Amino acid sequence: MNEGVAAVRRARTIRATVSAGIAGATVTGLGAGVLSWWQVPALAVPAVGRAAWTGSRIGRIDGIRAARLEPGEGVIDTYAVRPPYTGHTPPSPHEGPQYHLRVTSRGIEMWERAELLRKHPWPELRVIVDGPRLRIRHLGQEAGTMLLEQPGAVAEVRQAALRHGVA
Repeated sequence: MNEGVAAVRRARTIRATVSAGIAGATVTGLGAGVLSWWQVPALAVPAVGRAAWTGSRIGRIDGIRAARLEPGEGVIDTYAVRPPYTGHTPPSPHEGPQYHLRVTSRGIEMWERAELLRKHPWPELRVIVDGPRLRIRHLGQEAGTMLLEQPGAVAEVRQAALRHGVA
């Protein structure tokens, strides 16, 4: 079996199992003293089904991203990026963030869910911290300005860039 296909299947299984377990435990815990015994399964089954579906979608995206890594390349971290414009309709909670910046040992990748938008190797980049924003220049031209959702993520990306010899 192809190693990428196996990774996708493992990721789907793990995410679906964990999501279903969390959703089932939450519904059961909430219903323990409030709902009658027959109402708990009636609420748990749809919640577990939805959680399993969401987990499998997230696992599929993770598997696609893992398959795009080059041999010897490792992921340092992945950061959720706020949408580029204010009129953007946010994704529903079960979909998760729409854009991700993935920092690897060979460069930076910009993802929109399962689609790779851009990939730039470290030697061709310049990473600039502009307050809460991260500005990336590729071969002297602006490649992107982004606002990362996690606190301190901009500094972490800058430190990773410095470790890889990027100015």
